[in-house]
Amino acid sequence: MIIDTLENASKYFSINPFFKEAFEFIMGHSNLEKAEDGTVGTFENLKAFVATFQGVSKETGLSKFECHDKNIDIQYCISGKETFGWKPRQKCVIPNGDYNPEKDVRFFSDAPDLFFELAKGQFVIFFPEDVHAPMIGEREIKKLVIKIKI
Repeated sequence: MIIDTLENASKYFSINPFFKEAFEFIMGHSNLEKAEDGTVGTFENLKAFVATFQGVSKETGLSKFECHDKNIDIQYCISGKETFGWKPRQKCVIPNGDYNPEKDVRFFSDAPDLFFELAKGQFVIFFPEDVHAPMIGEREIKKLVIKIKI
């Protein structure tokens, strides 16, 4: 997992061949606050979508304690403050249902090791080994999620 601000995104371009394109997409869209929810871009191995939602309680957020096998997530906070739960996948031992290959999602019932918050202009990169519980917050949250196929 990587947490940082958009100003430092270029430091991560060498990690994955599609990170540069993903972050350039974010930086090239200064009007994301006005973007409507839904898919805003699809490129080779990348899919970007905007989501606006009312933050949920920790208990509700933890019901979506998830990871992905075939995608890396870059989640960028457009507005609001979003809290995430996190735990390394190797420490998750309580599956919550079967892997869904259509949606590339696997859920767990384990408790997170830590919680952290993203504010406007910050991003997190979740790799397949990062189990995360998104959407925790008290107010409206708007974010851009970029899925990168691996």
